[in-house]
Amino acid sequence: MTDSILFDRAINVLHKALNVSSDRHRVLTGNIANVDTVGYQPTDIDFKKTLEKAIDTPSSFQLRHTHQKHLSQRTPDTSDHTVVKSDQTQVSVDIDREMTHLAENNLQYRTNLEMLLRKLGTIKYSITEGGR
Repeated sequence: MTDSILFDRAINVLHKALNVSSDRHRVLTGNIANVDTVGYQPTDIDFKKTLEKAIDTPSSFQLRHTHQKHLSQRTPDTSDHTVVKSDQTQVSVDIDREMTHLAENNLQYRTNLEMLLRKLGTIKYSITEGGR
């Protein structure tokens, strides 16, 4: 999303929060998938630090012209996530811990999504002149 008057800062922050939650979900499910893998070190994404970093940096989503009639988009760079490794004493994946993190992340994702939907609903209501 681009920064504009219509899409204010709240929508941009919620958009970035949803992206970070989605990436964290992939990491956590990867940990769960490797529950029986001997020597696998589970990882996690520090949601708060990664979101703060994403908010502070300008949006990396830009369109560029490759041809007069074509537009191409670059995918956002996800390499700047703050990855947290588990403590070195943990030899394998603790399924209860990972499921707790997954449930927490799911709740966070759904809350951010609901806030975004309400914000967009307000814009839709304004566009339709309050239901006239």
